[in-house]
Amino acid sequence: MLLNIEKLIYGGDGLARLPAESPSNKDHARGKAVFVPFVLAGEKIEAALTEEKPGFARAKVETILEPSSHRVSPPCPHFTRCGGCHYQHSVYEHQLQIKKEILRENLRRIAKLELQCEIQLHPSPPWNYRNRSRLQVRTQPNFSAGYFKFSSHELLPVEECPISSPLINRGIAALWQAGRAGKAVEGVREIEFFANADGTKLLLELLCAPEARRAAVRSWAEELCAATPEIAGVAAFRERQKGVQEPLVAVGASELTYQTKTAAYRVSAGAFFQTNRFLTDELVSIVTAGRSGELALDLYAGVGLFSTALACNIRHIISVESSQTAASDLQYNLPVNGKAVQSTAEQYLTKAPQPNPVVPDLVVIDPPRGGLGDPVARALASAGAPQVIYVSCDPATLARDLIPLQAAGYRVDEAHLIDLFPQTYHLETVLHLVR
Repeated sequence: MLLNIEKLIYGGDGLARLPAESPSNKDHARGKAVFVPFVLAGEKIEAALTEEKPGFARAKVETILEPSSHRVSPPCPHFTRCGGCHYQHSVYEHQLQIKKEILRENLRRIAKLELQCEIQLHPSPPWNYRNRSRLQVRTQPNFSAGYFKFSSHELLPVEECPISSPLINRGIAALWQAGRAGKAVEGVREIEFFANADGTKLLLELLCAPEARRAAVRSWAEELCAATPEIAGVAAFRERQKGVQEPLVAVGASELTYQTKTAAYRVSAGAFFQTNRFLTDELVSIVTAGRSGELALDLYAGVGLFSTALACNIRHIISVESSQTAASDLQYNLPVNGKAVQSTAEQYLTKAPQPNPVVPDLVVIDPPRGGLGDPVARALASAGAPQVIYVSCDPATLARDLIPLQAAGYRVDEAHLIDLFPQTYHLETVLHLVR
C-alpha cells in the first residue's frame, strides 16, 4: 500500500495513516495509525503491513517513492538490521530538528506545556562518540559477538561499530580475534567496553551465565589483558537469577579514572557514567555553571558527575545514590563539602521529616529512563526548592513528571537538548525549573 509519512515519533518510527479505503481501516474515518521504521517526514513510500492491532498497525518499507531531501545513504552496513541505530538515513543536522520537535510535542501532549523559551541544541560529533558499548556474546555453535537485530533478540554479528570510540572498536576486534582462535569461554553472555576520556584505557565487564566456570573465565580475562595492552582490567559477574548478579572474577583494575575539565572521577565496573565522550563537559556545564548557594541536593547522583562540579560554588552538597557500587565511587569522588547517602530517591525524600527541615537552594535530578514516578515527583514538588534542574533521557517520562511540578508552581526557565546519542532516537534533555 501507499503511505505518506506525517512525522517521526519518539522510538524512531515514522507515523502514517492507513488509506481510508483500506479493508484494515474499518471504523477509523481518519485512518488507523501506522508506524514505519527508517523513514523521514514527508516521504511517500510503498509499504507492507507487518502487524495489525485494533488501534494501530506496523509496516515496513518496500520502496521509497518520494524520498526526503534530508535522506542520505547510511555508512554502516548493518543499518536497518541492527537495533542500535535509527537515524543513519538522515543528515545529522536534520536528526537534531527531529529530536527537537519530538521533545516539544511530548511536552505539549503529555504535560500540556507550551515552552516559552527556545530549546537550545547542543550537537555532538555524529560518529565514534560512545565511550561505553555492550555486545552480546555467543560461543555455540560458533563464536559470535554483536548486537540484537532490529525488533528481535536474535544476535547480529558486528565486528565494527561506527558510533563507538576507536579504542572500543579495537577492543571489539581483539574480542573477535580471541573468539576465532577458540579462546572464548562458554557462559559469557555479554561484554561491555568502557573507555576513559582520552581513549587510552579500557575496562571490560563480563556478564556470565550461572554455569560459567570461574577458572575458565579468569584464564580468558587474563589472555584478553595480555593481548590488548589498553585493557586495564576485566570484571566478570555471574547472574544467579534475573537481575541479580554476583562478582565472579576480577583481573587487573576494577575501575577507571575518567578525567573531565572539572575533576577526575573513579568509575568502577558496574557503575553508571555518561556515554558520550565529547559532550560530558558540556553537559556538566549546562547543569552546574553559575549555581551557588548554601545547600544543593543531587538525586540519582551516580558517581558524582554533577555533585563534584556543584561543590565548587555551593557550600554543602547532599548526593543520593541507590547503587552500592556507584555510591562507593560517589563517596570517593566527593570533596569534603559533599555528603554521600546510599538510598533511593523516594526513600530519601519521603523519610520522616525533621521539625525544621532545611530547604535546598537547588535540586538536581537525573533519573533513569523510567523517570521519577509520581511519589518522587510529588515529594520533590513539596520540598520547596526554588530551583530544580531535571536531566532526562526520555521525553515521555519527563513530561509526565512535570505535571505535579507545574502544579506546585514550577515553570521552565531554560530548555536544552544535548544530543548524547547521534544516529539513534534517544535524546537527553536538561530543563531549568524555577518558582
